[in-house]
Amino acid sequence: EQSAKGIIAKLKSGASVALVSNAGTPTVSDPGYRLINAAINENITVVPIPGVSAAITALSASGLPSDRFCFIGFLPAKSKKRIEALKKLDDLESTLIFYESPRRIIPVIDDMITVFGDRYAVLSREMTKTYEEFLRGNFSELLGELNARQAIKGEITLLVSGEKIE
Repeated sequence: EQSAKGIIAKLKSGASVALVSNAGTPTVSDPGYRLINAAINENITVVPIPGVSAAITALSASGLPSDRFCFIGFLPAKSKKRIEALKKLDDLESTLIFYESPRRIIPVIDDMITVFGDRYAVLSREMTKTYEEFLRGNFSELLGELNARQAIKGEITLLVSGEKIE
């Protein structure tokens, strides 16, 4: 956390910074996620480099806690079964990682609100490609952004905070 302050100051002055690790993917199960979160809070763009999987690449640039996470993958296509699956995950306190299709992402987030409440999430789309995008906010904010679009395209990885909003 102390190092992050100095690094953020350098970034704000125009420097470029790369976060590397000699122990695997940076920020995954290490305190580097605090630097990523600090950069996000200062509206500094965080760009991941290609990783071993979309889940780990998204996690490394999400700013969410990475010391404990649970990869879920794709949820069931139908709402009833999806809600049943989400209820089994509701008490997990770790960051949850989902893959989803662009055509189903809005109903999936609607179902997540039903089960989880309006949790904080990070939606990553088209990582490491030309149209890479990270949307951050509570589910309701993500829905507002997605519903305002004419179309949603690309590969989506959705990371959900394990912290419940009471």
